[in-house]
Amino acid sequence: MDYTQNLWIFSLLLFGIIIVPGMDMLFVLASSLSGGRRAGLAATAGMMTGGAVHTAYGTLATGLLAAFAPKLFTPLLIAGCAYMAWIGYSLTCSAITVEKVEGDARRSQWSVFRQGVFTCLLNPKAYLFVIAVYPQFLHPAFGPVWRQGIVLGVLTMVMQACIYGAVAWGGDRARRTLIDSPGLTAWVGRGAGLLLILVVAVTLWENLT
Repeated sequence: MDYTQNLWIFSLLLFGIIIVPGMDMLFVLASSLSGGRRAGLAATAGMMTGGAVHTAYGTLATGLLAAFAPKLFTPLLIAGCAYMAWIGYSLTCSAITVEKVEGDARRSQWSVFRQGVFTCLLNPKAYLFVIAVYPQFLHPAFGPVWRQGIVLGVLTMVMQACIYGAVAWGGDRARRTLIDSPGLTAWVGRGAGLLLILVVAVTLWENLT
């Protein structure tokens, strides 16, 4: 697997994770509803900043692993793939729905941004995702790990901007779609789960063969 294929697989996996409705997406929706599109975009910027922080510690952890314990790469790869496969299986068996989100009083965009950063940083699934996934896509053969980390960070922020930004701009319409169409929302989650399982299978095949 070359570097371009590596980035494509990472992008697919990232898309599958971010597109599933969760606390980050709900915060962007709630912010857009309570403060308008600008507040929703401020929340999106907060999520992107949090994503950059997650990328930084994921890259640092992977770099330390590569430098001091390279033999742990394969076990960690298998463990990470098993974790992501479990998430994918759970999503395919679940029926995700989004409940009504009540709008708060109008807040400043700076306040919404700060809360967006904290929401992203306090999301435990993000930490597990970075620890499980980043070692699979940061390979010393592709160059300095820190440089690869910057690329993954940019991809993460761009994906967040596209998905959460669309939610912020859609605002009330996006919220109504998720609330009034629980079947559609559930199938989005199941489709993302199947995507995760497929990406895990490809990653294991490419790295272990």
